[in-house]
Amino acid sequence: MRDEWLRLAHVGMHPERLRGLLAADGSPGSVLAAIESGKVQVPEAARSAAGVPAPARMAWLRAAEIRFVLQGDSDYPARLDEVEDRPPFLFLKGTLPEVTCVAIVGTRRCTRYGRDLAEAFGEEVSMAGWSVTSGLAKGIDGAAHRGSIRGPTPGVAVLGCGIDRWYPASHASLGQALLEGGGAVISEYPPGTTPAGWRFPPRNRIISGLASVVVIVEAGVRGGALITANRALDQDRLILAVPGDVTRPSSEGCNLLIRDGAIPVLGPEDLTESLSFVIGQPPRSSRSSRTKRFGDLDLPVTGMSVDELAVAGGIELSETLAELGRQVAEGFVELRDGRVYPARRAT
Repeated sequence: MRDEWLRLAHVGMHPERLRGLLAADGSPGSVLAAIESGKVQVPEAARSAAGVPAPARMAWLRAAEIRFVLQGDSDYPARLDEVEDRPPFLFLKGTLPEVTCVAIVGTRRCTRYGRDLAEAFGEEVSMAGWSVTSGLAKGIDGAAHRGSIRGPTPGVAVLGCGIDRWYPASHASLGQALLEGGGAVISEYPPGTTPAGWRFPPRNRIISGLASVVVIVEAGVRGGALITANRALDQDRLILAVPGDVTRPSSEGCNLLIRDGAIPVLGPEDLTESLSFVIGQPPRSSRSSRTKRFGDLDLPVTGMSVDELAVAGGIELSETLAELGRQVAEGFVELRDGRVYPARRAT
């Protein structure tokens, strides 16, 4: 049976189509027979791929240090196994973390603010002892992974292509760093599968399925981040979202999610507090001693730029931006014309 699953996996068909065929025919052997007879139409290259003997495939996978994991195997992710439309198989490289996963996702077309915040979130989650799960894509996903590898907890990248290639190619070093840090890369598509637009929406159910909580940093009203959010709702996962400028397209999706019940998150420490209520206290001490509240600074009445504030507070710009959002929301400071001022108290 494992050999039949491996051969069927290398056909590389759309997950929904495969699920429908399995529901109708009942076994991977029946689907393979239908493909070989022409009853089920697939490209000729896919038909040929299904005909390669499983032992040859397994030898190649072992040489590439890739594991073929079936539902029911001990190393199939337990959290993902709860999802109704879970993939019947996965290709896995590295080691899946045994700790709770937190998905951090968002738009590829993010702002600098969103990118820096996602990076700060990724680091904070990893420092807290939870594992960051995302899609290694440009924008928010990649930033979350970059932040996570600065922490001690290994993360997980879910690809929309074969795990023998990196997409985007510019994130190859990021993916390698994730693996070298003890993390994992997984895909339901066989090695050699090239990136294609239709492959990415289905993989989002795996990102959210691995996680207990999904954090949306920036998202438009269309795109992968909102697909992930919808998948998360179907899977009964909690959704947190970063509120943003109501006139900015990259914040529109998050603002709508909050309007419809998602929990707003205002910064790294706020994220840790919210996660603690949902999934329990962090395995590690998550309070960042490097983060200072701006209320401790003597802000001049003329205000300070964000860069000046970062220098004065002794923290990185990404942390400054994250803390700024929290401080503004809590009424400690005000942001006007790009400068930070002491809050004007009512008299």
